[in-house]
Amino acid sequence: MLIICSIAHLLTDAVCAATLFGQMNTRSDFYMLLIVYNTLAFSTQAIVGIIADRWQKVQWLCGSGAMILVVLGFFIPGNVYLKTVLIGFGNSVFHVSCGQIVLIRSSGKAISLGVFVAPGAIGLSIGTLFPEYGSYYSFALLIASAAMIFISCRGTVFTAEKIDEPEKPVLPVILLTLAVAVRAIGGGAVHFPWKNGAMLSILLTCVVFAGKFSGGFLCQAIGPKRSAILSLLVALPLVLFAGNWIIPSVIGQFALNLTMPVTLWLLYLEMPSSPGFAFGLAASALWPGTLIGGILKLEGFLQQFVVGFCFLFALFAVVFAVHHLNNGKGCSL
Repeated sequence: MLIICSIAHLLTDAVCAATLFGQMNTRSDFYMLLIVYNTLAFSTQAIVGIIADRWQKVQWLCGSGAMILVVLGFFIPGNVYLKTVLIGFGNSVFHVSCGQIVLIRSSGKAISLGVFVAPGAIGLSIGTLFPEYGSYYSFALLIASAAMIFISCRGTVFTAEKIDEPEKPVLPVILLTLAVAVRAIGGGAVHFPWKNGAMLSILLTCVVFAGKFSGGFLCQAIGPKRSAILSLLVALPLVLFAGNWIIPSVIGQFALNLTMPVTLWLLYLEMPSSPGFAFGLAASALWPGTLIGGILKLEGFLQQFVVGFCFLFALFAVVFAVHHLNNGKGCSL
């Protein structure tokens, strides 16, 4: 099921990007459509996650239905805002439903998260750069939807274990959620003057994919605290001081993206009986952070200060959450 969800993640993001950049990018209100799409696709995931945790026995059906909704948004003629709502809401439900499946079936390991979240970067890139193949992405996504239904109907339905936690992990959850947002601010505030042309965009996308994919393995191998320290302390100087050069920049982006599955996994460990909400909460924090980071036009010392603060805050949140889990729940991370 992990492989199906990961492939479907790539295809879902590819269809959404192809719909936006292949059918709407010539409109004068294109940026408004992008804002509407991203707000629906990301900001609604926490709410969708709360609902999904109540419907865990049909998570696969929600995920399959969301894929079909995205395909419908691509093909349906007419009002572009209707298309945007369909792909935005479909994307939100897909991520929460399939993220919930991956978390529940991860056996408490971070590896599955990296494998699932990483292909989204590839999907966004190919959908944006090659939107003319949107029909092919859509048909492939329908096949993935059918495969999920087939596998789920023949297998066991997994639901999260209900745990009565003596202490509600409010503070670590807030810190981890803020960490996702401020890391997105820091990442969005960085500019790459060398990134011009499709080939260099694809290169950066592959680096982001590799970082997210490897992050789960690194976290599992050396623990979340050590992996966060390693990745952010490597990323920090390269992102701050070497953004004008290709090789240091891509190394810095690889290191930075290693932390993505770490924060998501820690959120799940803090709320193991609410995997949908844990996944959705992280995604909901991502969009405002990305938006703020993209709006900021910072240069020189001010940019370095903001980016450095954001990265170090993310590191603090991870370390705090690990100590909370160790001290409050008796586990060793």
